[in-house]
Amino acid sequence: MRIWMLAFAAGLVLPRFLPMLPGIWACVVFAMVGVLMLMCRRTVALGLFLLGLSWACYQGQNAVDDRLPASMDGRTFWIEGRVVGLPGAVGDVVRFELVDIESRHVGLPSKVRLSWYGGPQLRAGERWRLAARLKRPRGLVNPQSFDYEAWLLARGIGATGSVKAGGRLSASAATDGWRDRLRARLMDVPAFDRQGAIAALVVGDDSGLSRSDWQVLQDTGTVHLMVISGQHIGMLAGLLYGLVALLARLGIWPRQWPWLPWACGLALAGALFYGCLAGFDVPVRRACFMVAVVLLWRLRFRHLGVWQPLLFALNGVLLIDPLVTLQPGFWLSFGAVAVLALVFAGRLGRWVWWKTLLRAQWAATLGLLPLLLALGLPVSASSPLANLIAVPWVSLTVPFALLGTALLPLGGVGEAILWLVGGSLALLFELLSFIAAWRPAWLAVGLPSWALLMIGMGALLLLMPTGIPPRALGLMLLLPLVFPPVTAVPEGRAQVWLLDVGQGLSVLVRTREHALLYDAGPRQGDFDTGERVVFPSLRSLGVARLDKLLLSHADNDHSGGAQAIQRLMPVAKIISGEPQRHAADLPAEPCESGLAWQWNDVRFSLWQWQAARDSNQTSCVLLIEANGERVLLTGDIDEAAEQALVRSRQDVQAQWLLLPHHGSRSSSSESFLRAVGPTAALISRSLHNAFGHPHPSVSARLLALDINAYDTALHGAIRIDLGDFSAAEVMRTQRRFWREK
Repeated sequence: MRIWMLAFAAGLVLPRFLPMLPGIWACVVFAMVGVLMLMCRRTVALGLFLLGLSWACYQGQNAVDDRLPASMDGRTFWIEGRVVGLPGAVGDVVRFELVDIESRHVGLPSKVRLSWYGGPQLRAGERWRLAARLKRPRGLVNPQSFDYEAWLLARGIGATGSVKAGGRLSASAATDGWRDRLRARLMDVPAFDRQGAIAALVVGDDSGLSRSDWQVLQDTGTVHLMVISGQHIGMLAGLLYGLVALLARLGIWPRQWPWLPWACGLALAGALFYGCLAGFDVPVRRACFMVAVVLLWRLRFRHLGVWQPLLFALNGVLLIDPLVTLQPGFWLSFGAVAVLALVFAGRLGRWVWWKTLLRAQWAATLGLLPLLLALGLPVSASSPLANLIAVPWVSLTVPFALLGTALLPLGGVGEAILWLVGGSLALLFELLSFIAAWRPAWLAVGLPSWALLMIGMGALLLLMPTGIPPRALGLMLLLPLVFPPVTAVPEGRAQVWLLDVGQGLSVLVRTREHALLYDAGPRQGDFDTGERVVFPSLRSLGVARLDKLLLSHADNDHSGGAQAIQRLMPVAKIISGEPQRHAADLPAEPCESGLAWQWNDVRFSLWQWQAARDSNQTSCVLLIEANGERVLLTGDIDEAAEQALVRSRQDVQAQWLLLPHHGSRSSSSESFLRAVGPTAALISRSLHNAFGHPHPSVSARLLALDINAYDTALHGAIRIDLGDFSAAEVMRTQRRFWREK
């Protein structure tokens, strides 16, 4: 039975790792062959595998086909639809999802995610008519960053966009949007400014948690505790079951009602209701399935163990939504339960409660380490200590949060309870902040598959019972963590990465022993590209410190992420084209025209126009030469600065040219392109940007001069092995079935 369930789950999971999906007809063939194999007992496992594979591929292809057609990309449409989920507001930006979409245009997706700058308050269940500019799902592609396209596909979102205008057609019905109304009520309760945390625990809405709150939770490895998780579901079910059992034992439970069916029924009802509050995310689905299976077997007086319910839950979650494998939470949720089952199931003797807590935290930290590394997520060294405090704390807090919520209609009673809950959560965050400051989370170097496999085997061996002979080898298998296998840049060569930071710029230059970052990307509201994109990419590439952070000038799209980079990793020196415009906590030296240096036989030289009249013209230009091959990084200089650069004594000829000012019309003049004579041009910009970069006239010049264009909006991050005179490598060629070409 277990082999059959594992085979079915393997088929449902496999598409996650495929570069492309088979066609619908291939899925039909797989399903037919799978059904035939079910008729022979020896091939049942293979038949279930094929059935799972066909179902997952079919669902994945449907989701891919439901995306906005390429012909409609970037266009504005009038659409009507119903608001679903929990609309959230960050600053003056309202973000929400729309379904049941109607429009006179054919081919629009069934679900879109929209942003409305300065928009009104929206409620779930309302129906709106909106003028929205829609875009195909597309995210930044870098050595290490959040896979936004996978996240959108997993949620069934076929387009993103921004609202230009709109009006409400109808209000929310009484049966619609009840979670939204409950969240709004919770956010109005005075609770030591921790209303957002209460809403996260009660309805699973994390929009009320600040960026600093998320940083603390990430640094301490306690993110799973602050939004409804499987642990909360199981705890509530156990509490209801135990309450009925206790009343029955004390003789208080009515005798005409058999206590066991009532205990199981109430426990399951409580778990499902709590799941409804949370919106049935992955951990919640898994927990509800496990609770249902365990209670069913308990009702029939059969001992089931832990692996059978886990496999039932795994198959149930995957069967309902195979695309859930695109979410990190799926792997971490089931991985955590599997690790705890491995550590505690079947062990002889009784555990003292404090030993159980210690062992659970140690095992979860070690067991989830390979998954965190494979997913590129931060690893928290303080997680065992933080969870040792936070797990029982939150477990005791949740029942009171639910009780206070249930008693809100009674006026002051419910609010008083939630006020105490808020005080408890405020104190918990203070403790977690102290732990986070002591030992923040860290991002590991990007590891190859063989190193991840070694670490996984090492963790598995260390989790084995004491006395297993090869258990000590587990420590040796963890050596790639201490000595990560980083590919060194050859002497006399440079590795240049043009990172995909949207409408901005960030270029990493590595030599054998040194690293330089040219610009740090933009910061837009609560989204800091330096923190979310540039820093993770640097760590993935093995950069632990920067010898120089060179900011071409002080505009946000070039220097917005600089403070985050300085905060997150050591920076020996900061140079800027406009040092006077940076904040006081970002001390920068001025760009000195003519300054040159060598790192590992790679030559660097700077230039700046001394007669510059505006910010763009002051951009600090960097020329890099390795083994006779050159790349020219130009910041945002315009045509006047280009001509000044050509007239200077600087030798501007280069094989690679970063187009000035993202390819704007005021830059990249024909005379400048001829003077540089590049064989390839680099363009850093976002797709459908408001500035129209690159300008059609610039693209026409590149075509006329036979200059190849590498564009981050089309190609993702771009890697150049300077000194090898080879073609650039682009990250969008690494195929994923959900990734836009």
